Amino acid sequence: MRKHYWALNEISVDGLAESPDQRCEEIQMTDRVMFYNWDEIEGEVVRPGVTRKGFRGDDVMLVMNTLAQGMELSPHSHTFEQVVYIVQGTVNFHVDGEVYEASAGSVIRIPPHKEHFAEPTGDVPVLNLDVFAPMRQDYMHLVEYQNFED
Repeated sequence: MRKHYWALNEISVDGLAESPDQRCEEIQMTDRVMFYNWDEIEGEVVRPGVTRKGFRGDDVMLVMNTLAQGMELSPHSHTFEQVVYIVQGTVNFHVDGEVYEASAGSVIRIPPHKEHFAEPTGDVPVLNLDVFAPMRQDYMHLVEYQNFED
């Protein structure tokens, strides 16, 4: 049995199409359970000191980032909400000019359009789990191993 997921090609903050010319596209998903171990999922090097790997469901994407102290900092923002869970390590998480001292167990919600970045502060690499809903289309290459049908 297949589920069908309808998604706008691009959405604005309020969830509406940004122009009347944009159309919905159908993405077919399966209803099968998927089970993996993070340690066995292949990741990618983003830049020196930063790697990431992903896992997805029908409507959500998880991205595990490994951040090393001394990595190049990369302030950025995007049009979607992001939830961050610190799994391991300590980090100063900068969001819209505020600094949050986070450690294992910390959870941070980053609203759309807010500039943010992580700055590892300890000797242990930071494991930072990002949650995106809807899924980031620019990260779909991270979850190709799951073999969802297009």
